[in-house]
Amino acid sequence: MLRLSKKADYALIAMKHLALRGDRGSSSAREIAGSYDIPIELLAKVLQRLVRRGLLASQQGTRGGYQLARTPAQISVADVIQAIEGPVTVTACSTEEGTCEQYAKCNVRDPLWRVRERILAALGECTIAELAAEPQTPPEPSRAAVLHTHL
Repeated sequence: MLRLSKKADYALIAMKHLALRGDRGSSSAREIAGSYDIPIELLAKVLQRLVRRGLLASQQGTRGGYQLARTPAQISVADVIQAIEGPVTVTACSTEEGTCEQYAKCNVRDPLWRVRERILAALGECTIAELAAEPQTPPEPSRAAVLHTHL
Protein backbone atom coordinates (compact mmCIF):
# COMPACT_ATOMS: atom_id res chain seq x y z
CA MET A 1 0.00 0.00 0.00
CA LEU A 2 1.26 3.45 -0.85
CA ARG A 3 0.87 5.70 2.14
CA LEU A 4 2.36 8.95 3.41
CA SER A 5 3.81 9.03 6.90
CA LYS A 6 2.39 11.30 9.59
CA LYS A 7 5.47 13.50 9.17
CA ALA A 8 4.70 13.99 5.46
CA ASP A 9 1.04 14.69 6.30
CA TYR A 10 2.09 17.28 8.87
CA ALA A 11 4.53 18.85 6.42
CA LEU A 12 1.81 19.25 3.79
CA ILE A 13 -0.63 20.63 6.37
CA ALA A 14 1.96 23.19 7.48
CA MET A 15 2.84 24.15 3.90
CA LYS A 16 -0.84 24.70 3.05
CA HIS A 17 -1.31 26.71 6.25
CA LEU A 18 1.62 28.95 5.32
CA ALA A 19 0.42 29.29 1.72
CA LEU A 20 -2.99 30.43 2.95
CA ARG A 21 -1.31 33.09 5.13
CA GLY A 22 0.24 34.60 2.03
CA ASP A 23 2.02 37.87 2.77
CA ARG A 24 0.51 38.27 6.24
CA GLY A 25 3.74 37.27 7.93
CA SER A 26 5.13 34.10 9.36
CA SER A 27 3.59 31.49 11.65
CA SER A 28 5.21 29.84 14.63
CA ALA A 29 5.44 26.09 15.02
CA ARG A 30 3.23 26.43 18.11
CA GLU A 31 0.54 28.31 16.15
CA ILE A 32 0.48 25.72 13.35
CA ALA A 33 0.56 22.78 15.78
CA GLY A 34 -2.28 24.27 17.83
CA SER A 35 -4.43 24.91 14.76
CA TYR A 36 -4.35 21.26 13.69
CA ASP A 37 -3.75 19.36 16.96
CA ILE A 38 -0.29 18.26 15.86
CA PRO A 39 2.32 17.40 18.52
CA ILE A 40 4.55 20.49 18.72
CA GLU A 41 7.82 18.54 19.09
CA LEU A 42 7.17 16.49 15.97
CA LEU A 43 6.02 19.48 13.94
CA ALA A 44 9.10 21.48 14.97
CA LYS A 45 11.34 18.69 13.62
CA VAL A 46 9.34 18.53 10.38
CA LEU A 47 9.53 22.30 9.91
CA GLN A 48 13.29 22.31 10.51
CA ARG A 49 13.76 19.61 7.88
CA LEU A 50 11.75 21.73 5.42
CA VAL A 51 14.01 24.69 6.25
CA ARG A 52 17.14 22.58 5.62
CA ARG A 53 15.73 21.51 2.25
CA GLY A 54 15.07 25.12 1.26
CA LEU A 55 11.27 24.91 1.21
CA LEU A 56 10.73 27.10 4.27
CA ALA A 57 12.51 30.12 5.69
CA SER A 58 12.66 30.67 9.43
CA GLN A 59 13.17 33.80 11.50
CA GLN A 60 14.06 33.93 15.18
CA GLY A 61 12.63 36.45 17.60
CA THR A 62 9.28 37.77 18.73
CA ARG A 63 8.05 38.35 15.18
CA GLY A 64 9.74 35.19 13.98
CA GLY A 65 8.35 31.96 12.68
CA TYR A 66 8.16 30.11 9.40
CA GLN A 67 7.17 31.16 5.91
CA LEU A 68 7.43 29.62 2.47
CA ALA A 69 10.85 30.08 0.86
CA ARG A 70 9.28 30.25 -2.62
CA THR A 71 5.82 30.98 -3.97
CA PRO A 72 3.28 28.18 -3.41
CA ALA A 73 3.15 27.58 -7.18
CA GLN A 74 6.90 26.85 -7.18
CA ILE A 75 6.73 24.13 -4.51
CA SER A 76 5.40 20.73 -5.52
CA VAL A 77 3.89 18.07 -3.30
CA ALA A 78 6.79 15.85 -4.46
CA ASP A 79 9.27 18.43 -3.12
CA VAL A 80 7.64 18.32 0.31
CA ILE A 81 7.26 14.55 0.47
CA GLN A 82 10.84 13.92 -0.63
CA ALA A 83 12.15 16.50 1.84
CA ILE A 84 10.53 14.51 4.64
CA GLU A 85 10.56 10.92 3.41
CA GLY A 86 13.53 10.82 1.07
CA PRO A 87 13.22 9.33 -2.41
CA VAL A 88 9.81 7.95 -3.36
CA THR A 89 10.02 4.18 -3.73
CA VAL A 90 7.52 1.56 -4.79
CA THR A 91 9.64 -1.56 -4.22
CA ALA A 92 12.93 -2.40 -2.50
CA CYS A 93 14.73 -1.95 -5.83
CA SER A 94 13.16 1.44 -6.61
CA THR A 95 16.46 3.17 -5.93
CA GLU A 96 19.73 2.53 -7.72
CA GLU A 97 21.41 1.01 -4.65
CA GLY A 98 18.41 -1.05 -3.53
CA THR A 99 18.46 -4.63 -4.74
CA CYS A 100 16.84 -7.88 -3.75
CA GLU A 101 17.46 -11.56 -4.38
CA GLN A 102 15.18 -11.45 -7.42
CA TYR A 103 16.83 -8.42 -9.03
CA ALA A 104 18.48 -10.26 -11.95
CA LYS A 105 15.38 -12.30 -12.87
CA CYS A 106 12.62 -9.93 -11.81
CA ASN A 107 10.01 -9.47 -14.51
CA VAL A 108 8.16 -6.58 -12.85
CA ARG A 109 11.11 -4.36 -11.87
CA ASP A 110 11.06 -2.18 -14.99
CA PRO A 111 7.26 -1.80 -15.11
CA LEU A 112 7.27 -0.86 -11.41
CA TRP A 113 10.00 1.71 -12.06
CA ARG A 114 7.70 3.24 -14.67
CA VAL A 115 4.86 3.27 -12.08
CA ARG A 116 7.22 5.06 -9.68
CA GLU A 117 8.07 7.64 -12.35
CA ARG A 118 4.35 8.26 -13.01
CA ILE A 119 3.69 8.71 -9.30
CA LEU A 120 6.59 11.18 -9.06
CA ALA A 121 5.34 13.04 -12.12
CA ALA A 122 1.83 13.34 -10.65
CA LEU A 123 3.18 14.51 -7.27
CA GLY A 124 5.48 16.92 -9.09
CA GLU A 125 2.60 18.47 -11.02
CA CYS A 126 0.53 19.15 -7.91
CA THR A 127 1.68 22.30 -6.14
CA ILE A 128 1.16 23.80 -2.71
CA ALA A 129 -0.82 26.53 -4.50
CA GLU A 130 -3.27 23.85 -5.67
CA LEU A 131 -3.56 22.45 -2.15
CA ALA A 132 -4.23 25.94 -0.83
CA ALA A 133 -6.90 26.51 -3.49
CA GLU A 134 -8.92 23.53 -2.23
CA PRO A 135 -11.89 24.56 -0.11
CA GLN A 136 -11.27 24.37 3.61
CA THR A 137 -13.00 21.49 5.34
CA PRO A 138 -13.91 22.16 8.93
CA PRO A 139 -11.82 20.09 11.34
CA GLU A 140 -13.58 17.16 12.93
CA PRO A 141 -14.29 17.58 16.62
CA SER A 142 -11.83 15.84 18.88
CA ARG A 143 -12.84 12.61 20.60
CA ALA A 144 -12.94 14.41 23.95
CA ALA A 145 -15.39 17.00 22.59
CA VAL A 146 -17.59 14.29 21.08
CA LEU A 147 -17.59 12.29 24.31
CA HIS A 148 -18.36 15.39 26.34
CA THR A 149 -21.36 16.33 24.22
CA HIS A 150 -22.79 12.81 24.49
CA LEU A 151 -22.52 12.58 28.29
